[in-house]
Amino acid sequence: MRKIIASTFVSLDGVMQAPGCPEEDPVNGFRFGGWVFHYWDDALGGVIGELFAKPFALLLGRKTYDIFAAYWPYQKDSIADAFNPATKYVATHRPETLTWQNSQALGPDVIAALQKIKQENGPDLLIQGSGNLIQTLLANDLIDEMTVLTFPLLLGKGKRLFEGGAATPGALKLTRSMVSSTSVIVATYERNGEVQAGSFVSDQPSEAELERRRNWQ
Repeated sequence: MRKIIASTFVSLDGVMQAPGCPEEDPVNGFRFGGWVFHYWDDALGGVIGELFAKPFALLLGRKTYDIFAAYWPYQKDSIADAFNPATKYVATHRPETLTWQNSQALGPDVIAALQKIKQENGPDLLIQGSGNLIQTLLANDLIDEMTVLTFPLLLGKGKRLFEGGAATPGALKLTRSMVSSTSVIVATYERNGEVQAGSFVSDQPSEAELERRRNWQ
């Protein structure tokens, strides 16, 4: 069974828009494009390198696909050497405009297509960027592993990783963590069952507490 593995850069307040450069995604007047650049170090490079060390396919939303397709075919480095020949599965309503080599549209039912692909033999599917797609997959519990790189800055407005509470509720297990020399926190999570609720409150709450509960219902 193939896994869907997401990795994403976020600010401390959850913004994931345009980490790479100012021209990447200036939608809605976002003015901090390229916010990752000054925090990059060898440790973060190693984390990303590990993701691409094994055979993989790319899983991309249409906006991220367009960004990548306008950049990676024209580069000559190790990431380009891995990205360009890889199969790209793309969530798009315009399949006829996929021009990057080895690109495949997921079709009108993205969830059904990915459920089928996950059952096939083949490399894992890596999500880069693609915030809307990540939210769709989280809502349908289709992401098997997620690495979140949290950068020590606040960006205020911008597209957010967990926009609108799209994720299916559930517990997570931290399987790996590290802190880079530039204070970026790298944390990898897997699903770990249901949310387990408990209470620190006494079995015999005060009358004031009972009244508060009645008022808040």
